[in-house]
Amino acid sequence: MNYAIYSQEGTFLRSSRFIWGTIGLTASITTIVFAVGFAYAANQIWFPKASGSLQLATEAPKKESMIESKAKLQIVALGDSLTAGTGDNTGKGYVGRVREKLEKETGKPVFVLNNLAIPGYKSDQLLADLTLKKTQDALAQADIILLTIGGNDIFAGGDGLFQGDNQTEFNPEAAVSRVAPALDKVQKILEAINKANPKATVMYVGLFHPFLDMDPKQEGSLIVQRWNNGVFEMINRYPQMVIVPTYDLFEQNLIKYLSSADHFHPNADGYERIADRILQILK
Repeated sequence: MNYAIYSQEGTFLRSSRFIWGTIGLTASITTIVFAVGFAYAANQIWFPKASGSLQLATEAPKKESMIESKAKLQIVALGDSLTAGTGDNTGKGYVGRVREKLEKETGKPVFVLNNLAIPGYKSDQLLADLTLKKTQDALAQADIILLTIGGNDIFAGGDGLFQGDNQTEFNPEAAVSRVAPALDKVQKILEAINKANPKATVMYVGLFHPFLDMDPKQEGSLIVQRWNNGVFEMINRYPQMVIVPTYDLFEQNLIKYLSSADHFHPNADGYERIADRILQILK
């Protein structure tokens, strides 16, 4: 009887040890799993990884510029005496210099198909020329169109700009009234050029003040700026058109860069500076 009890107690003890062992093992495994899960979760919080596959952004293919896309470049120039090159003893003017510089810079053949500029031209005369088929045909072939106009409208060869006994006193009022009517014509000129060739790069060469040294109050500078600002507002409507500022090129060294023959047109060095400015913009 006592032996049976002992056997039952032994069996009971072994069963108890087995149960508690199983419980302990389960608890240990649970603890390990919990610790691993906690560590993983903490790692995701502290060191998050991007979801999905990582794809590096690639740059959009660069669109070729007009100069890069052309095997050769063709220039058409029009306007007044500045584009004709008056005052340059070499005869190149800024147009010829742009052609040379652009050809050297790009390594491509560059041609001046037509230089249609005529000294003394005003905006109404150029506007009339733009209705001619030969002018429209020339513009249609151009990659680059170079343009100057407005100087004769405003300054009128000095007419009314000087007064006094020796005609040395600058009279800005004579130029003020000429600005608005001429700007109206320039707007029509730009529209006509764009209609003839909406793809060509059109470069309008802005005005400078040729009588700055005779204008101590610099009143004429405000008129020139008003003109250039007006042209800029018009040109800004056309993405392929740009105004080339020149005022600063002559402001500090006017006599050095003006023709001694007429004190109005640039000399060879002055045209060189204009050509360099145009090339900077084209590049």
